[in-house]
Amino acid sequence: MLKKLFRQKVFKFLIGGGVAAIINLLLIFVLIEWLGFNTQTLRNVANAVAIELSLLASFFIYRIWVWPGGNWTIKEVLLRQLPLYHISAGTAVLARIFVIFPSLDSLGVNYAINTLIGVLVSATLNYLISDRLVFQTPVKSGQKREFPSDIYYPEGLAPALENTVPNSIPQQRDKFRAIDVLSIVIPAHNEEGCIIQTIESITQLLEEKEINYEILVINDNSRDQTEKLLQQLNSQNSKVRYLNNYYPNGFGLAVRCGLENFQGDAVAIVMADNSDDPENIVDYYYKLQEGYDCVFGSRFIRGGKVVDYPTHKLIVNRLANLFIKILFGLNFNDTTNAFKLYRREVIEGISPLLSHHFNLTVEIPLKAIVRGYSYTTIPITWRNRTTGVSKLKLKEMGSRYLFIVLYLWLEKHLSRGDYRRKKIQLTIPREIRE
Repeated sequence: MLKKLFRQKVFKFLIGGGVAAIINLLLIFVLIEWLGFNTQTLRNVANAVAIELSLLASFFIYRIWVWPGGNWTIKEVLLRQLPLYHISAGTAVLARIFVIFPSLDSLGVNYAINTLIGVLVSATLNYLISDRLVFQTPVKSGQKREFPSDIYYPEGLAPALENTVPNSIPQQRDKFRAIDVLSIVIPAHNEEGCIIQTIESITQLLEEKEINYEILVINDNSRDQTEKLLQQLNSQNSKVRYLNNYYPNGFGLAVRCGLENFQGDAVAIVMADNSDDPENIVDYYYKLQEGYDCVFGSRFIRGGKVVDYPTHKLIVNRLANLFIKILFGLNFNDTTNAFKLYRREVIEGISPLLSHHFNLTVEIPLKAIVRGYSYTTIPITWRNRTTGVSKLKLKEMGSRYLFIVLYLWLEKHLSRGDYRRKKIQLTIPREIRE
């Protein structure tokens, strides 16, 4: 397993960065303690020299070990790659100092967690810029350029240019895995202002498309009229039912309650605030019928859309998703969005779930991917709620998100496949073949 890990470019990049940091510390120690750079001015000089020499060391570590090959001419290295690498490292440091730390600090994130996130994100930025710009030799006119298969392209705040991305393809798509009943789980906490509109818009569309469905709403200890409205909806439509959350209050626990009680062949997790477009539920349903285990939506690929997304949440969202994308080597850029569709066997295969809060939105898809279930991605639309109050509190969720991400990263690399789905060979009965 360690041999496989050492072949991964991201891991080697992190190791190289650690070596460069040690070189930096040793250089500044030698300059100050041994060579006598011990006045205020000379200490600043020693710091600058140590930083520059450690940058040069990291450049050649990356150039030789992480991104080997390419053009090693003096002109290419000295006049293009080295200057670009300084810009890459400087951009990462400036983003950490002037964007990441102040943004998270204003949201009340603990300074230790803030620093850790800053280090990881700045390292990610440095990796992306280095991978895309610094160590890729320009192609001369008329030459064909071949890209390695493990390059991950940077994502921005606007939708990316590609409509579809290569995802994990199902081992075998077959018509014998049709979805007869589609379940929709909706966690609801004090949603009297929008729950009726949300459910009626979904039921109307599913009835029009003649999709057999059930809607299971989990009343998460609401103190307003939510439960009374759910009783009314159930009396009007038997396919709409509700349960009172038998766990303590919390988004993740409410979703877990729903996933333990849905009755369909597949389940979509949908927000009660009408932020998820019902049309995308239908898109999910038809896509899943092609044989995938999961269908994930992205608001940040071509065709995706966000409406009235608060700017500070958008920035944090994109940084968090970029971090997850790089850490797991994904081609998917909207992991944190809860609105996704899963077959029943996926939910059974990723149980038990651990998250109590909104970090469940990360645990479910990452665990499905890590455990070998197939997925595809389609563009979706998200609109900010027009009534009620958002239950997501960013400053309370940072460490919880980080915990679940690191937990699943450890499962991926250290569990030796103990929890990964075993491939099943489908045997078609003779009478069906004939």
